Amino acid sequence: MNRDYFEFFARIVLYVISGFFLAFVLRLYQLQILKGEDYRTTSISNRVRMFMKPSPRGIIYDRNGEALVKNKPFFYVEILAGSKGVDTVSLAKLLDIDAKKIAAQLKKEEKNTFKPIVLKEGLTFEELARIEARRSDFPGLRIETTITRQYVYNNVGSHVIGYLGKPTQKQLERVGTALITPEMFIGQWGIESMYDETLRGLVGKEIIEVDALGRHLQVLESVSPEKGMDIHLSMDIKLQKIAEESFKKQKGALVALNPKNGEILALASVPSFDPNDFVMGINSEKWALINQSKDHPLLNRALQSAYPPGSIFKVLVSVAGIEKGIINRNYGVLCNGGLTYGNWRFGCWSAHGNVSFPLGLIASCDVFYYLVGKSLGIDTIEKYSHDFGLGVKTGLSIAGNDEKKGIIPSLAWKKKTLGKQWYLGETFIASIGQGYVSITPIQAAVMTMLVANNGQKYPITVLKQEGNVKPSERLKVRRQTFEWVKNAMYGVVNDPRGTGRSARSSIVAIAGKTGTAQVVKGKISSSRLKYENRDHAWFVAFAPLNDPEIAVAVIVEHGGHGGSTAAPIAKNVIEAYMKSKTQ
Repeated sequence: MNRDYFEFFARIVLYVISGFFLAFVLRLYQLQILKGEDYRTTSISNRVRMFMKPSPRGIIYDRNGEALVKNKPFFYVEILAGSKGVDTVSLAKLLDIDAKKIAAQLKKEEKNTFKPIVLKEGLTFEELARIEARRSDFPGLRIETTITRQYVYNNVGSHVIGYLGKPTQKQLERVGTALITPEMFIGQWGIESMYDETLRGLVGKEIIEVDALGRHLQVLESVSPEKGMDIHLSMDIKLQKIAEESFKKQKGALVALNPKNGEILALASVPSFDPNDFVMGINSEKWALINQSKDHPLLNRALQSAYPPGSIFKVLVSVAGIEKGIINRNYGVLCNGGLTYGNWRFGCWSAHGNVSFPLGLIASCDVFYYLVGKSLGIDTIEKYSHDFGLGVKTGLSIAGNDEKKGIIPSLAWKKKTLGKQWYLGETFIASIGQGYVSITPIQAAVMTMLVANNGQKYPITVLKQEGNVKPSERLKVRRQTFEWVKNAMYGVVNDPRGTGRSARSSIVAIAGKTGTAQVVKGKISSSRLKYENRDHAWFVAFAPLNDPEIAVAVIVEHGGHGGSTAAPIAKNVIEAYMKSKTQ
């Protein structure tokens, strides 16, 4: 009996041991074979961390080699996710932030062991010294550095240069975290954005081994970052500064182009902003102050605002009129202060008497251009306008994708847009740059450049060009037509009857055209209206007359008459440029 019991008991023990052994083998199989790769990955991730090393951004220079930006270190403190034994209360006191915030961040990212948690950014040197002195008390705590900017000339040229900012989620997804990280600063506007990939270079990386507490043991792999490429702009920063200062406290825009290659020599939009406000990450209060300002300092008026061109549009109508054989040496009209058509009266700013060309442009006679426009027809005006860059985007993306196209109306445009037919009276108004017509300041500069260089088209660029640049196209306009119009524009500035005499220079022969664009209809003097209802002041010009080296377009919002407000600004910029060439 005892023997049978002993055998039964021994058999039970054997089964139990066999069961345990089988369970052990199965578990070992699961750990080593089925789940082996997962556990190896987890093991490695528990002891390995990867950190991105920012690359120094390329420097942006003006056309004369003047540095417009400097690289500036941006310090922040982070902690490794999954770090053990962190005294969050003491750490919060050290960093002067909320302890609950640190605990919540650690809890949220405890399984994401590869991703460091940024606790505080924009550290001062005093904070750096204080944190570094106690860093060993907190396992996994690191001080890291990325690169931001110092903008040497503050707000001068800010709409061209742009600024840096932290990448958005969309940017991270589009570019990829192998090239940019959430802690990096990347271009968000202007040149910094247009050429961000060129400027930012290639990030490096460092893979380190850590212990169970997250303390640094050794560097397993290190890849050095590659500095971004430098960029040389076509802009002259001294000329840019003169352009912006010439507006004083007025709002508006100026674009200066090189007629020989399409380079932007200056592009001003005033008021502007200081990109240094963004280098440490702009706070919500300052952002609201800038973004909600009635002066709209972030608006690039040169590309993002479209205005009625007023009488500068007569330059374009002159070209079309001469080419179509309407304006010739025998063509003349009688201006008695206006034109009557049916029950409508279309006024002129003065009674000019007998007017022919070039007096029509020199004295800016509206009646002359009403009748030229009538003979041309609105569709012909539209065609020549587009040929000369009006109502056509330049494609220059320093303002992102927000460049305005403007409007050059036509029979089809009105039918499609408003569902109505076109009337002759609207052609009269369009012929003097009013009504539906609207253009941007950069388009006005392109038109002026094409007149100055006899129709040689160049892509507009913000980069300095090397050597001779060949035009991409030449307009099919006779050279004689350009000579007639250019000489008439010279008369606008230098003839006693001209409307732009305040742009007359003793050092260079300037040719130009004034424009006064109505904001509200009526015969009330602009100076007697409220500021926001006053006329816009335009002036376009080029110089020297016989071999143009600079073409300029200026608009002063609510500035009144172009001859008295916008022309002196253009003169300042042209003279400054010519003096710099001489020097």
